[in-house]
Amino acid sequence: LTGGTTIHFENNPGKESAKAYDSNEIEKPNISTPLKEIKADFLEKNQGCYSTSTPQSRSKFQNQSSKEKQSQPLAKNDGESQNGFHKMWILFLVLLISVPLLYVLWSGIRGGTSSSRDAEILQEFRARMKKLKDTYQSQDPDLWRRAHVFLEKHLNASHMHLEPAILLLTAGQEAEKALRCLSNEIADAFASSQNATTISINGVDKAVLDSDTVKLEVDTELSSGFREGKKVAVVHRFESLPAGSTLIFYKYCDHENAAFKDVALLLTVLLDEQSLRKSFTFQEVEEKVRDFLWAKFTGSDVPSSYNGMDTDKLSGLWSRISHLVLPVWPEKGLPLEGCT
Repeated sequence: LTGGTTIHFENNPGKESAKAYDSNEIEKPNISTPLKEIKADFLEKNQGCYSTSTPQSRSKFQNQSSKEKQSQPLAKNDGESQNGFHKMWILFLVLLISVPLLYVLWSGIRGGTSSSRDAEILQEFRARMKKLKDTYQSQDPDLWRRAHVFLEKHLNASHMHLEPAILLLTAGQEAEKALRCLSNEIADAFASSQNATTISINGVDKAVLDSDTVKLEVDTELSSGFREGKKVAVVHRFESLPAGSTLIFYKYCDHENAAFKDVALLLTVLLDEQSLRKSFTFQEVEEKVRDFLWAKFTGSDVPSSYNGMDTDKLSGLWSRISHLVLPVWPEKGLPLEGCT
């Protein structure tokens, strides 16, 4: 066994069969080989991310990291910008909904308060007019009905006036005191229901003055009084005012462009005749007053001037002051001085 002796082994049948089995195994397709190749290829393609042995790989990785770091603030800024935009949009929607809602609520509260105040004004005015009707029992029932409806309509629409309320009362000489007292009482009822006072102008006191002077005085008294919150003016003895001065009432009695629309003006005209027949219709009374003023303001003895009265100007004035013309009858039981 030693000394270079060569030992020969007999062929082993089992070993031969093993070799045969090994050769058969080699001939079968090897599945692990493609997997190894795929893995190697994958590692080769991505070695830039995992290998730190070459400068090129490190540079590539650093560039990618730098881009990722740069993209992070941009993404953060975009997110903050979108978030801020969303907040502003939500705020805008909230304002869009809340502002009209608050306006509706405020209007409702104000409207409720205004409606309540209007009801109180009407109630007070009706009570005062009823008391006057009981006191001035000689007057035509239609006078109360028409005056009441006319003035109450103005009070009821106090928030949307288009023109002032103009009421003209007239009487014969025998009812002069009733005319003065009743016009004052109706004016006071209209004003006091609104917690206001009355402007009073007496035409007789201004009859002998210069027309331009009277026009300026009347304009000043009316404008200052209405600006102070007074709600009604009584112009007693309108027919006694200088003719030209009455043109100032264009300013206060116009249908569309009156200087003050939420007020009332009561004008009185005392006719020359002793009495008015109760058989006169309201239309006949209106025509009688118109003819009387025409004769008074445009007669031959009335001085004429550029600023004075003429038929055309008087026609325009009449259309503005003749909204409602009502007759006043004599009244028994009135005090000798003053009015009840």
